[in-house]
Amino acid sequence: MKQCTVLFVNPDRQESAHPEAMRGMGFLVHEVTDWPDDNGMVRNYHIVIVGVREMNGAPMLAARLRAKPHFGRRLLIALVTAGTAEAERRAAEASGFDEVLNDSCDSRHLTTRVLRVLRTRPELRCILPQPTPKRSAA
Repeated sequence: MKQCTVLFVNPDRQESAHPEAMRGMGFLVHEVTDWPDDNGMVRNYHIVIVGVREMNGAPMLAARLRAKPHFGRRLLIALVTAGTAEAERRAAEASGFDEVLNDSCDSRHLTTRVLRVLRTRPELRCILPQPTPKRSAA
């Protein structure tokens, strides 16, 4: 079984603690600022997390990502600003995002949501290796 992999698309290049926190939890995270030109590249990832700033385009973004070759039932998460209206969040989920979370949410909350959905999709089987214990400086 493969290690759980994440494609973290951060088009605004905003500093985010999520990729590093997810690495610390055992995920392999590849952070990019633009969607890769190679449509087949998505096959290498179990989870796609996208920073979304323009909510009026979020439903179309989700639909376009889901339509890409080989995207299938990969986990697709939108990270949005905290002030995003509930109706906009529902529209994004109805169009293909599995989860719509605040970009300022705790990384443990994000990871919990990821793991919850992964359990429902056996075709995305992946593992998180046990973190290596840190040695004390004694």
